Amino acid sequence: MEAIRLLRVARSGAVKAHTAALCQLGELLVTAPEPLRQQLTSQRKTLPGRAMLCARLRPDRTRLEDPGQAAKLALRAVADRALALRQQVRQLDQQLSRLVTRAAPRTTALLGVGTVHASQLLVTAGQNLQRLRSEAAFAHLCAADPIPASSGKTTRHRLNPGGDRDANMTLHMVAVVRLRYCQRTRAYAQRRTAQGKSKREVLRCRKRYLARQLYHTLQADLAALNNT
Repeated sequence: MEAIRLLRVARSGAVKAHTAALCQLGELLVTAPEPLRQQLTSQRKTLPGRAMLCARLRPDRTRLEDPGQAAKLALRAVADRALALRQQVRQLDQQLSRLVTRAAPRTTALLGVGTVHASQLLVTAGQNLQRLRSEAAFAHLCAADPIPASSGKTTRHRLNPGGDRDANMTLHMVAVVRLRYCQRTRAYAQRRTAQGKSKREVLRCRKRYLARQLYHTLQADLAALNNT
């Protein structure tokens, strides 16, 4: 699990830096000279696409006192950084995929649980999942356990603000994917909505179900891994 955690840390940093580089590229495009801005924004609609164009710019380094040439050099420098970081993220994803698929084949086979999500759950669970004596303990660790918030004759629960927030976000994203692509989950959401549950309450219920399901698959995966 330590190898997966280290790669996740490196990937997270690369993703944040890549996002920051794209944002900076967008800011430079807004203030670039009009002809250059029109040339770049008319050909590509997304920042990643515009980064590809900016990486092809050829500034005249002997005329950097010209704002147009300086803008080209700045845009190319930031675009090169963004593209290099995107390639770094891809390389780290490949290595993570190899490690995670070997460590948790049952978990990654579940709908909506990709390599990045499974890696977070493995890091949260740790090598010794037996320390969590039940799936309820795992749900509590992931902040997916319901907290009573009843008042008077109204009986309700609210989301747990504690626990591992990264694991909670992972459960949330898996739940969102299943609401979109899983017919059984959509039918459940429609049934609970008809009973008066809000979308947030439906997601809370699904996250609790996912915590139960993932606890058992992770337990099986880690047991098999420790026996190899």
